[in-house]
Amino acid sequence: MNPNFPTGLAVSLQRFYDYLHHERGLSAHTQANYQRQLTIMTQQLVELGITEWQQVDAAWVRQLTTKGMREGLKASSIGTRLSSLRSFFDYLISIDELTANPAKGVSAPKKKRPLPKNLDIDEVGQLLEVNDDDPLSIRDRAMMELMYGAGLRLAELVSIDIQHVQLSVGEIRVIGKGNKERKAPFSGQAKQWLDRWLTVRSSLANEEEQALFVSKRGTRISHRNVQKRMEEWGIKQGVSSHISPHKLRHSFATHMLESSQNLRAVQELLGHENISTTQIYTSLDFQHLAKVYDNAHPRAKKNRAPSNSESDD
Repeated sequence: MNPNFPTGLAVSLQRFYDYLHHERGLSAHTQANYQRQLTIMTQQLVELGITEWQQVDAAWVRQLTTKGMREGLKASSIGTRLSSLRSFFDYLISIDELTANPAKGVSAPKKKRPLPKNLDIDEVGQLLEVNDDDPLSIRDRAMMELMYGAGLRLAELVSIDIQHVQLSVGEIRVIGKGNKERKAPFSGQAKQWLDRWLTVRSSLANEEEQALFVSKRGTRISHRNVQKRMEEWGIKQGVSSHISPHKLRHSFATHMLESSQNLRAVQELLGHENISTTQIYTSLDFQHLAKVYDNAHPRAKKNRAPSNSESDD
């Protein structure tokens, strides 16, 4: 029992730690983590004048969250603290020390979404310079061209059947997240290499197989196989970035947004239900836009010599 805490707080904490050890049988590491998080928050509550757990309400818990943010804690760390506090209060409810959990309605700050990584256009060109006549190489280039050319998800690519492809008009029917169907346009190199793959597909595919892309066993190619083959091609083609199906889709989105500046169109092409999901690519494009601004705006040009009409006064 912590002698630095008021008895009303310390006794309940010790009972909770005994419960974690004897009844829940948690590992020593997990028990120590609970104790560490709760000790920090209890100390903060004591400093705010709390002496009994019954005094704590949602407003006090929000103060702890705000304090953590001011201290520069990551959202995940604050979330861990809140989770420990919720578990502790749930225990106090179970032994009739509390009637409600004041931490239940308090949320941790949202985690910052990591920006998706993408290839630059030169890296994409380097990756896609696959000119082998081997059926597996033709298949792999067709898959990569299609992922980059249509912005497909890995699951969408793998699930395509032959009847979903309209090569003459450059459209594929894909089933996206939530079992939602959309038509994905493709053209150029994607169309050319998909045509090449269809001419050699029968040399690999089993007779009754409907999948567009098949493995050397003749059946629908697996997610892992696609990932492995793309990773291998990245190494073989000397691309410095790690290659993955997801990265090709991100590259499609970024390059389309850079060229078109049409967020709604890119949203539809990617099959995003909410435009907020697509807006993450505007963060990727900001550096590009900032450079354009610096080079173009008359008041932003760097190291620009003053014109004759400008005064030195």
